[in-house]
Amino acid sequence: MYKLEKMFEFFLFNSRFVTLLAVLGSLFSSVVMFIMGTMKIANSIVVFWNQIAGIDNTDRHSGAVVALFVSSIDIYLFATVLLIFSNGLYELFIKESDSSSHAQKSGRHWLKVSSLDDLKSSLGKVILMILIVWFFEKSLIIEYNTALDLLYLGIGILLVSVSLYMARYKDKDQT
Repeated sequence: MYKLEKMFEFFLFNSRFVTLLAVLGSLFSSVVMFIMGTMKIANSIVVFWNQIAGIDNTDRHSGAVVALFVSSIDIYLFATVLLIFSNGLYELFIKESDSSSHAQKSGRHWLKVSSLDDLKSSLGKVILMILIVWFFEKSLIIEYNTALDLLYLGIGILLVSVSLYMARYKDKDQT
């Protein structure tokens, strides 16, 4: 019975390596998203250059370039979420990476993940930033025709500000 128990514990302990699939998938996805963001920035530069050179005679306003840059930031933030997730899963389930000890020395505490709560907190902060960038991106392309539209924009900005304040307030409570 003792030998069966040891074999089961060995199998159970090593089953953690299944998370390598999520680690590698998230890491690969992160690289793809970083490349997509860079391609979007290159596209933004081309659109800007065409507007300056007079090649693009469409009625696109200068906000189009800004919207393209903002959407690239959104893509970079999501790539960062995937990178943090990949690193966090590796740290939690496989082993503490050598990079985490370097991270502590350099002050990058977001790389150090000691529990699922740490991972969720890091991901939550970046997801909040993605939502803020998404709100900003959408506010650039919406047409404001009535005073009610401007009121909705103001309420949205107020809610974003409150969420940032609350996230910051929660961080201060934990330290």
